[in-house]
Amino acid sequence: MRGANERQTERARRLRQSDNDAEALLWSELRDRRLNGFKFVRQVPIGRYFADFACRDERLVVEVDGSQHQIGSGDARRDKFMVTNGWSVLRFWNTDIFNDRAAVLETIVAVLEKRLVREVRNADLTFIPRGEEEMSQASKLASRPAPHPNPLPAGGERGRDPMGALAGAIERNGVPSPRARGEG
Repeated sequence: MRGANERQTERARRLRQSDNDAEALLWSELRDRRLNGFKFVRQVPIGRYFADFACRDERLVVEVDGSQHQIGSGDARRDKFMVTNGWSVLRFWNTDIFNDRAAVLETIVAVLEKRLVREVRNADLTFIPRGEEEMSQASKLASRPAPHPNPLPAGGERGRDPMGALAGAIERNGVPSPRARGEG
């Protein structure tokens, strides 16, 4: 098991302590699963970069940009790195956080709920979905049958729903499950 990278941890700590006002305001809406139950973390290291906010479960990075991002700040390189490593990137301007926070939050929810899935690049918003190659690999994995007809849940205990995994694996292969046939 690998340990924590102390340098990255310390840098993330410093970045969290120096949040700008827009980041602090957005964090107050994202923290503690306040946004539709999605868990966000802030100043999370992804490779050599630090994401302002990230929803690990949905592989979404949310960046809050100030005026320093208007002049060749390397955002394109950073975005490409994150996207090729399986993260979608959503960028907002500081002013949008202050002036139209409800629209910002709705946009984040739209991405998380897969209502916004296509790339958007305009003056107000940038959304870059994770790479097509990575998404096609994920869909291949999702369509594979489970390696065991009744695998243990993530916690290692036998589930409260013992037929759930089997039914899902069977239905993914085009055969109606016992539940679908009314037998389970």
